[in-house]
Formats: sequence, C-alpha cells, structure tokens
Amino acid sequence: MSHEPAPITSAPADDQDTVLRTDVLVLGGGPAGTSAALAAAAAGAGVVLADKGWCGTSGAAASSGVGVWYVEPDAVAREEAKASREGLGGFLADHDWMDGVLDETYSRVGWLAERGYPFPVKEGGRQARGSLQGPELMRRLRREVVRARAKILDHSPVLELLQDDDGMVTGATGVHRQTGRSWTVHAGAVVVATGGCAFLSGGLGCDVLTGDGHLAAAEVGAELSGMEFSNAYAIAPAHSSVTKTAFYGRASFRYADGTIIEGAGSARGRSVIARTLLEQPVYAVLDGWAPEHHAWLRRSQPNFFLAFDRAGIDPFVDAFEVTMRLEGTVRGTGGLRIVDAECATTVPGLYAAGDAATRELICGGFTGGGSHNSAWALSSGTWAGRGAARHAVADPATGRTGRPAGTVGLGPVASAGTGGPTAREVVQAVQDQVQPYDINLFRTGDGLAHARGVLDGLWSEVRGGLAPADGARGAVRIREAAAMVAHARWMYEAAARRTETRGMHKRQDFPEQDPAQRHRLVVGGLDTPWVRVSPLAGESPAAPRPESALGAAGGGTAAVAA
Repeated sequence: MSHEPAPITSAPADDQDTVLRTDVLVLGGGPAGTSAALAAAAAGAGVVLADKGWCGTSGAAASSGVGVWYVEPDAVAREEAKASREGLGGFLADHDWMDGVLDETYSRVGWLAERGYPFPVKEGGRQARGSLQGPELMRRLRREVVRARAKILDHSPVLELLQDDDGMVTGATGVHRQTGRSWTVHAGAVVVATGGCAFLSGGLGCDVLTGDGHLAAAEVGAELSGMEFSNAYAIAPAHSSVTKTAFYGRASFRYADGTIIEGAGSARGRSVIARTLLEQPVYAVLDGWAPEHHAWLRRSQPNFFLAFDRAGIDPFVDAFEVTMRLEGTVRGTGGLRIVDAECATTVPGLYAAGDAATRELICGGFTGGGSHNSAWALSSGTWAGRGAARHAVADPATGRTGRPAGTVGLGPVASAGTGGPTAREVVQAVQDQVQPYDINLFRTGDGLAHARGVLDGLWSEVRGGLAPADGARGAVRIREAAAMVAHARWMYEAAARRTETRGMHKRQDFPEQDPAQRHRLVVGGLDTPWVRVSPLAGESPAAPRPESALGAAGGGTAAVAA
C-alpha cells in the first residue's frame, strides 16, 4: 500500500478543543476497537481511537474472563463447532462466515500467544487457548495500539458522525469527559466499535454500552439487522453486577422456603427463573460443584466471588438471591448490518465491528456470553480495520470536509423545551418498557404494541427537546437516552414483525418456529422505524480469511492537528 500515514503531533492543552485529521478513526476501545486500530495501522494507515472510557479498562470484556470460540483447524472439530449452536440460533447463521471467524480467531489468538499472553498450560505442555482474562487481554491490546503509534483519546465519547455532500462518512465529533472540551476527527473512514446497548441495567462493565454508535450510524443512513434478537437476560446475584453465568450450570435454584424450583436448572431454566421472578424471589446455591473444584473456580473468575466475599456469603453452601439483568445487544445478536467481507455498513466510509455489528452471520438468533462474541470481536475488528484502511487510502479525507450529522439531542434542540423530561427520566421510561420479563422476554403482540406506543411518544419528547443539559458532559447523557429509545423501538418493530419463536426471540402468541420466516429482518429509520425482509439466499457476502498476523504496525499514528 503506497501511502504515508500522518506523523504524530502533540496533544492540545486541556483548555482547547481537539481537532485532528487521520486516515482511520475507530470509535470504541474494546477487543473489536483495538483489533480494528491494529489492523488499520498494520495496513499502513494513520489511526485515531476514541474510547468512551479508558481504553483497556472500559466495557464488558475488560471486566472479567471470557470464553473464546477457538477451535483447532481440524475439519471434524470445526464442523462440530458450527453445528453446536446452529439450532439454538434458529438456523440463521452463515457457514462461510463461521468458517472465516474460526480461521481469523485461530490466527488472532495465536498472535496473542506469540506476544506472550499467559495462556494456562495443560498436561503435555500445550496451551489452553479457549478463554481469555479480560483485564490482561485489554492491557496487552492497549499496549499494542500504543506501539502501533495510534493516537488514543480516552474518556472521549462520540456525539455524532461527520458526513459530506456525497453521503460519505468523513469523521466524528465528541467530547472529552474530563475537561468538557470537544473533539473533532476528520478521517478517511470510521469504524464503529462502540459495543452493544444494555440499557444501563447494571451489568458488569456495561454502563458505557448505551448504543451511542448505533444512533450516530442510523443518523447517516446505516441499517441494522437481528434487532429482534436483543432480549438477552443474564443471571446475577441480586446484590452484585456480575453477569457471568457459566457457574450456574451446576447450581440449584430454590424458593424462599428452600424448595427446589423444578426445571430452573434445565436448558430452559432462564425462562423458568424469569417466570418465577414475576411473582416471588429466587435463590441459588452453587452446590453442584465438587469441593476440589472451588479453588480453581475462584482462580478462573476472581471477580465473580468478590461480592460474595464482601457480603460474607459462601455461594457453594449459602443460598443467595438472584435476579436477571437485561444485556440487550451486548449478549444479543442485533447490530449494524454488514454488506461486505470487510465489515462495511450500508453507508460509504462507515464500518462496524464487535457488538456494534450484527452477529447473526455466525450466531443467528442466539448467543451466550464470551465464546462466539469474543471471536466475533477479534475477527470483525480485524476485518473492519483493514477495510477502513483500504477505503481511506483509496479515497483520503484530505480533500473532504463533512458536516455534523447528528439530529437528536444536540445543540439548541437538546434543551428547547423548558418542560421537557430529563435524560434520567427518559432512561427510566425506556427501562420500564424493556426490562420487564413479561414485556421483553415473554413477548406478545399486544404487549409489543403497547410498548411501541409508549416508546413512540417518548421519541417525540426526545425530538422536542429534553431538559437543559449540563454543558458538554450533559450532552453525552442526552445522547445515551436518545440512543436507548431508538434501540428499543428498533427491537420491538422487528419483534412485532417476526410472528414466530426463533432463537432468543420468544412469542407467546406464536410459540412455534415458522419455516417460512427463516430470513433476516433489516430495520432502520428514526422518526418512523421500518422493517424489511432479507432472504438468506445470496444475502451474505463471502467471508474474509486471515491475510497475515498483525505484526508491528507499519504506519505511524495517526493524527495531525487539522
């Protein structure tokens, strides 16, 4: 690639707004965002990465250990891996994309091993590469991004994208949360890796995951897919934010009097638990684990046990109250629609990766925590960064000037109405429609219609103007609230259209899977959400394959002051 990335320049002072120009702007600093930054830099592009939190510690992956869909390149093992969840996902996954993710994940995890990631060693001396410790993973990925000379803007959430007269995305604007100053990055391409939307429901690491990137992308015309598969709930102790659920596979669930709840530990256990929670508390004990496993469990997920230890609870012996926290598109599969093998969206210059992008291509309508999600983040981030770099070099941003494309909750409109609701009130109103199990988990046509009516009215209030915000930082809260309203409306529009039960989408009035609805549902729009059917045949582009390991990046960072 014959392209010379921009040299590094000094950062502006805290009392000045930041204005930079680069080849590729990555929004989000989790596994997908850092993978995108590394791939773009390795392709010779200058890179700026803007993270809502502190890149390396924010987001769901950074908070705990995660599984990873790592399968040795054995034909039989790969086929078994693909088949293992295909039925759970409603047979909507694409085998070519699954093959591509398995290949890319194998390459990326190998790349981590080459750089000294401390995988545990099994008998015989082979590394166990099926899981990753989030804090260690993100510490190393941030270090690699710094080594690749990408410029990192920490605590810098995006507010809106920039778009030129031809419809090309040419950068983004946002705010530095610690200083209150604004930032603007003009770029040849933008990767949205801002994570999913968990509706501020209290899940560990999910408070930064409010769907801001999806809202910004929709404002420039991007489409979404799989949004009906966004009602994932995770079991958690009632006194804790930890939504890691693997250990509950050997738990017993009980009523307050200690009686076992029949079926709560089965494959359909979460539905049983949720139905019980509609009427009374549920308690759990991790009593299915043999004592010799306890120390190993504590080593593998230390933060899982931290809240128990602080509360004086021995979860292997003592019953503790549990709840189910909504994780939305963080653990669901809906997100921005991808239209080619480099994770481009429907908008030129805009790419998507990780939880911000639809995972239907490899998961269909069902996914769990970690595993496929981690593999998708590493793989799609790599492909999106590579694709964005190619696009930026072919059509550099040096001659393009885009305008802010935000339409909701920004500028004078954000505080136009003196009697408008506050951002916190809007968030609560959205949560009232998306968190209850009897609305979002056990779906019915009537329940969806009522929720959609409430959310439509809420969107009109957001459009009309919220209560005055507290400067630039307040604008972030307003955009979060608007993004959550938009997410809920997309979810329920698609859920109303899919009149069947498939994957994690469960319609009580249509309890069977309908073979005629084995297709994807594409959604979009803000003031008037729309839905269209996308047939599976010929719908998925050919999946990419690894080009090479991501060695030392050839580019420098990324950015020059504009």
